[in-house]
Amino acid sequence: MTQTTPAKASIFTPVLLTGCFIILVSFAVRASFGVFQIPIAAEFNWPRAEFSLAIAIQNLAWGIGQPLFGAFAEKLGDRLAIVLGALMYAAGLVLSSYAVSPGAMQMYEILVGFGIAGTGFGVILAVVGRAASDKHRSISLAIATAAGSAGQVFGAPLAEFLLGMMPWQQVFMAFAAAILASLLILPMMRAPAATRTEIAESMGTILKRAARDPSFSLIFIGFFSCGYQLAFITAHFPAFVTEVCGPIAPGGVLHGMGITTTSALGAISISVIGLANIAGTLTAGWLGNRFTKKYLLAGIYTLRTIAAAAFIMLPMTPTSVLIFSGVMGALWLATVPLTSGLIAHLYGLRYMGTLYGIVFFSHQLGGFLGVWLGGRMYDLTGSYTAVWWVGIGVGALSALVHLPIKEKWNPAAPLPA
Repeated sequence: MTQTTPAKASIFTPVLLTGCFIILVSFAVRASFGVFQIPIAAEFNWPRAEFSLAIAIQNLAWGIGQPLFGAFAEKLGDRLAIVLGALMYAAGLVLSSYAVSPGAMQMYEILVGFGIAGTGFGVILAVVGRAASDKHRSISLAIATAAGSAGQVFGAPLAEFLLGMMPWQQVFMAFAAAILASLLILPMMRAPAATRTEIAESMGTILKRAARDPSFSLIFIGFFSCGYQLAFITAHFPAFVTEVCGPIAPGGVLHGMGITTTSALGAISISVIGLANIAGTLTAGWLGNRFTKKYLLAGIYTLRTIAAAAFIMLPMTPTSVLIFSGVMGALWLATVPLTSGLIAHLYGLRYMGTLYGIVFFSHQLGGFLGVWLGGRMYDLTGSYTAVWWVGIGVGALSALVHLPIKEKWNPAAPLPA
């Protein structure tokens, strides 16, 4: 069930370019939070679980906010939803910079999570999907997703660099300013939208059909592990690398590149993940136009599972960290254009934002568990090993649950009973 839009002379429309820039800035900030784990915990002498819970709550708020912002955008306008999201994002960062207790930090991260929902994939991918032609839709969704990875390339290293020049509170302030500045190009974002009458008449029907469709439930379950793995690595990988990885060899290649400490390596590893994912996501978008999306998704989750198992079973060295970052990065957000494209294919474009937001809630439930469990298990055992193995298990489950999805849609078929 795919709405047809006029063929575009170019993939790179103003809507796509604007969406890419906003996602890039939003995800650059989001990807940097793991770098703040040690400085904030050290300043206030918090257990690792306290800051982890704040980021876990941020992920959960993001998941709760995503379908709300999707529905808000479809009823009241995409740009209004993005402005609201940016204001909440900036406010959460500013308030977080004044937090001196774990409870305050955790409360303010709710605002940050809702802000990410308003400036992230759920709203912007729906706009991009509506504005793109059938021919270009899959690759357009992939390009917008890859923009998030581009933000990740420099977000964590930029945070590490700024922390060397100013307190973490001022870095949060600078990031809040960057979020607001990204709104300056928002007037360029104009995409086809359904009328309020059309929305009122058909949203309930589409939501009912999705709720009764076993394939939608399988997509919902399958996205859980994606959130678990990505959120755990984003929040804990820099600290994990800093504490577990072997020393950087003096005179070696990494040392010559200016990577002289494991702390710097941890930040660079997040950047490598983002860089590799640009290629991986674009490839996934290209493949999504040519092959069955559910099998591509099953393959991605299988490869992630194998990569994570090999990484924690082999000796931990700077080289293995960078290899794992590259491999995992190629698979990182490759699931997003395929999952969002699958939803658009099965249920149409008009309410893609709302439906993707519902599925994304599962992603963020996984993210909440991955971040919180990482901090909790570290405080209890001094190790992240058990958390890695849980991620491997849920990754294998996701690979399996995508296989029974019925990807072909028959417009003559009645709603599932």
